[in-house]
Amino acid sequence: MEKEPLKYERQREEMVRKQIEARGIDDARVLEAVRRVPRHLFVGEALMDQAYGDFPLPIGERQTISQPYIVAEMTQALRLGPEHRVLEIGTGSGYQAAVLAEIAFRVYTIERIHSLYIRARRLFDRLGYHNIVTRYSDGTAGWEDESPFDAIIVTAGAPGIPACYINQLAEGGRLIIPVGNEYTQELIKVVKEAQGTRQTELGGCRFVKLVGEAGWKEADH
Repeated sequence: MEKEPLKYERQREEMVRKQIEARGIDDARVLEAVRRVPRHLFVGEALMDQAYGDFPLPIGERQTISQPYIVAEMTQALRLGPEHRVLEIGTGSGYQAAVLAEIAFRVYTIERIHSLYIRARRLFDRLGYHNIVTRYSDGTAGWEDESPFDAIIVTAGAPGIPACYINQLAEGGRLIIPVGNEYTQELIKVVKEAQGTRQTELGGCRFVKLVGEAGWKEADH
């Protein structure tokens, strides 16, 4: 990975201590991942000095890069190890995929907005994330050809849980998805078991809409 200004390294360490560890994130792999990923490179140049703040930021196309704590919380809830294959729905800036790629064996990520897809792919290549596989497509259909996945993470708010996500999970697999209306959602964790699924509510959140065939329609966006 290329050399970065020392100020960003300091800001990132402060972000991890004050925003993430202080709120109870204690998975060592997650903490190390967010320490390593240069978040400032996933936003526009004008916003780089705000990249480590405790808030989401715009990335264009009416999309955002999520608040650092939310990224860490969702990643921890997936309980990832170095042997796992993960599907991400909504590449966006690429930051969440990069955090996942620091932990998991392989990350498959889908983006429906072409300009964001191209920008993220170029950044992954620049930073050497060769274990990230990208796709330009409707993420609400998942990625059946590469399933089953050990974990699926959805980084946009859905009106419900698309059945294909459950179908594309391996037994014992975990799905994290924000479910609700266009203004507020509940973060849901679904674990797929032999006899069905088990759901846990992780708390309120607010994401941009999950647009696609099994999500919100384009006209609702």
